[in-house]
Amino acid sequence: MMDKSTFEVIIIGGSYAGLSAAMALGRSLRKVLIIDSGKPCNRQTPHAHNFITQDGKTPKEISALALSQVLQYDGVQLFNGLAVSGNKTDNGFEITTQSGEKFSGKKLLFATGITDLFPAITGFAECWGISILHCPYCHGYEVRQEHIGLLGNGDMRFELSKLLSNWSDKLTLFTNGASTLTAEQTVKLDSHHIQIVEKEISAFEHDNGSVKQILFKDSTTTPIAAVFARVPFAQHCTIPQALGCEITEQGYIKVDDFSKTTVPGIYAAGDNSTMMRALPAAVAAGTKAGAMMNRELIEEEF
Repeated sequence: MMDKSTFEVIIIGGSYAGLSAAMALGRSLRKVLIIDSGKPCNRQTPHAHNFITQDGKTPKEISALALSQVLQYDGVQLFNGLAVSGNKTDNGFEITTQSGEKFSGKKLLFATGITDLFPAITGFAECWGISILHCPYCHGYEVRQEHIGLLGNGDMRFELSKLLSNWSDKLTLFTNGASTLTAEQTVKLDSHHIQIVEKEISAFEHDNGSVKQILFKDSTTTPIAAVFARVPFAQHCTIPQALGCEITEQGYIKVDDFSKTTVPGIYAAGDNSTMMRALPAAVAAGTKAGAMMNRELIEEEF
């Protein structure tokens, strides 16, 4: 039976950052509650890469092993559910879940990630994380020297084109409408044999998420092995904003070098607070946040 007395730390989000923080805190003899709804943003991704000792495993394998190890520590408990609201109390914070459960904690860690906002193109969502990809360091090696597409326009996609040229010399930038690249950028891409296609896209035709070709609104098609795209996002959890945490211009929870938000007692780690969106980066962020929270508790108690 779950102990519902006040926890020293409540962690909202039980993926890589949250579990890493929980391990650091559990090993520090802290009483910790993890609240997790079981919907990580990489749940469609078939394999994780660029993470030593775990390269090629499924994200679910890694998180399941991590959870089993974290729950070996007596002070750590897990609640399967969705946190929907929070409020400040005299002794810290109270979190309410969708099922009506209430939990109290001295400190909060939000490891809640972000929600990707997909373009309204048929097949995009189904291919996301499988063959429409966000990170060449995580997935570029698997499609090296294949015909790779890039979706987007302007300065950011020019920079992504430069980056991806390291993995393949068969690149096409699909601007999905009139190009907004500068004349200089256009010439530069052309000099590296990177084609620019301005036709509007109708659909990504795929087989169980593995893209096969791009269908344009003029009914023409282009075969493709993979597409790299950067999509806008929203915070997966709005409780930090409701509690007064500042959000950066880029949409991330603002944190300092110690993972502290702008609200005393509240921390954040992982994709919700950094553009370094990779599994090992989330692990590192969670470990640091856990250590910093333990340190703050010690300073308050000593």
